[in-house]
Amino acid sequence: MNFTETAWNIFNTSIEDYHAYDDVNTLINNTFPKDSLERILYAKNWIDTVQWHLEDIIRDENIDPAEALQLKRRIDSSNQHRTDLVEFIDSWFLKKYENIIPKPAAKLNTETPAWAIDRLSILALKVYHMSLEANRASASDEHRAQCQAKLDVLMAQKEDLCTSIDQLLADIENGDVKMKVYKQMKMYNDESLNPILYQKGQQK
Repeated sequence: MNFTETAWNIFNTSIEDYHAYDDVNTLINNTFPKDSLERILYAKNWIDTVQWHLEDIIRDENIDPAEALQLKRRIDSSNQHRTDLVEFIDSWFLKKYENIIPKPAAKLNTETPAWAIDRLSILALKVYHMSLEANRASASDEHRAQCQAKLDVLMAQKEDLCTSIDQLLADIENGDVKMKVYKQMKMYNDESLNPILYQKGQQK
């Protein structure tokens, strides 16, 4: 089994585990071995899955404004955790490939392995939920047909993305691609970089 097959299976395990409860307050139960990449991938998708449903909840037009603000704060925090974990996955790959010497003509990729894996995790969620819609008994035939067409596109995208990720990892391993990582440096959660936050602090 290649890397993306393993990752896809882990993502879907996380999604199924979450939907056994379907509650954004459900605590993660990650049974993969400590320090393993599998454990990290499961945790990554769990964050994505919970956030997917938080985004659904906050779009309720009848939501209480105070609850919406709390959810927005929670989503912001989730986004930061998501970014931190993606960067941790890249650190895992940097360690794995630390002894690989890139060839003189090695190319740079537009995104790192972990950010491509991030897209695969989100895609697994899209496939899961679109499949539910394509088979929802209470929906019209037209709705199910439209969702099935979209699901077909998502599955084609999954095949292409998996191939691209596996090719990228192979190219890094054989020295044809140089792995280079930049931190995302998100500013909105940093009290020293977000002017709304640091100006508020100066006014105290």
